[in-house]
Amino acid sequence: MRRTAFYLPTMKDTPAEAQIVSHRVMLRAGMVRQCSAGIYAWLPLGLKVLNNIARIVREEQDAAGCNEVLMPTIQSADLWRQSGRYDAYGPEMLRITDRHERDMLFGPTNEEMVTELFSRDVKSYKQLPLNLYHIQWKFRDEIRPRFGVMRGREFLMKDGYSFDVSKVAAAEAYKRVFISYLKTFKRMGLVAFPMKADTGPIGGDLSHEFLIEAKTGESEIFYDSALNDLDIFNTDTSDAAALDQAFQTLTAAYARTDETHEQGEFEAAVPELRRRTARGIEVGHIFYFGTKYSEPLGAKVTGPDGAEIDVHMGSYGIGVSRLVGGIIEASHDEQGVIWPAEIAPFHVGLVNIKVGHEGCDAGCQQLYDALRSKGVEVLYDDREERAGAKFADMELIGLPWVMTVGPRGAESGMVEVKNRKSGEKVEVAFDKGLELVMANAPRR
Repeated sequence: MRRTAFYLPTMKDTPAEAQIVSHRVMLRAGMVRQCSAGIYAWLPLGLKVLNNIARIVREEQDAAGCNEVLMPTIQSADLWRQSGRYDAYGPEMLRITDRHERDMLFGPTNEEMVTELFSRDVKSYKQLPLNLYHIQWKFRDEIRPRFGVMRGREFLMKDGYSFDVSKVAAAEAYKRVFISYLKTFKRMGLVAFPMKADTGPIGGDLSHEFLIEAKTGESEIFYDSALNDLDIFNTDTSDAAALDQAFQTLTAAYARTDETHEQGEFEAAVPELRRRTARGIEVGHIFYFGTKYSEPLGAKVTGPDGAEIDVHMGSYGIGVSRLVGGIIEASHDEQGVIWPAEIAPFHVGLVNIKVGHEGCDAGCQQLYDALRSKGVEVLYDDREERAGAKFADMELIGLPWVMTVGPRGAESGMVEVKNRKSGEKVEVAFDKGLELVMANAPRR
């Protein structure tokens, strides 16, 4: 994509309303624009990142055997009355009335809806286990929306729902999702901490939050340094014993510093020399809640003996739009964001130092065409703008690699290649520069 054709309204100054790093960067880098309190429009650069995160989430959900669906954003209040949550949920839920004066709501979550859909078509234990998910916009009317997309009112979320014939089978489903979440966050270049959590208005008796490591995180935790040596990502999730061992090892390896009982369990399980502290930002939450929704909503299957069984359920959320802000909080410097390669909006930034110079124009065009022919996403800054402004923008938007062509280099067929994360620069021949960035390009 040529910069002259790409809508990227960057800002030099930090907006006064932006209180945290991710909010400042997302506004300055032209990723989002606020439309009203807690509600944002996603501009092309931000949308590319959002879509890349959603793609990884989708790929890992599919690999775990989940089925993608898409449920409506507007739901009937009658379903929520059946479950008992319509009045209990609180003012965060936006309640509306249609032209026929039917009570409706803008869904903050989809337990009721997915349970009702399931009950229409699944009648036998032979059709289980089943895990359905979708990636959909939600609305929760936060009393104080703040920190940009980190605590907005409208947000993009992956929510998944498992259905099983028993508590034992449902626990296995829970553990499989637990492991798949760790794989998902690792692909995004993140360190994720799964923490025991309250179930809140979702309900149930088993829950974990997933926090990503960030110095600006709101939660402080302990973790076991030996986790770095565990190969849990190759866990055979079809083997119940292996799955349970991985789950037990991981859940014993973390504790919140503000929960006395968790600290005690952690200290009993982890030697003092292996204890470390970190701060984290919540980006995912999973729950097992048994028959809380299946029983009142009539989600039953016929068991092997012909008797009806209330299915056991779990729900699994990932804050897709919140991850954009969380990743920036976890990976940035004073100049801007540093995107992990898998989710970067472009893999390479190409800077033409002197637009209109025959050698610079020809050299940049050669590199641009070569990168695109190999499927490498590149943003070519072909603006008639000062070199300093171009470099500042590249630092701000944080692409993994920047290739720069100036008049002197163009004459000798040389390009400067810079790694955004390390800051290292090398000046090499065009073909070597292409080899360097292509070797590290994600395959999408």
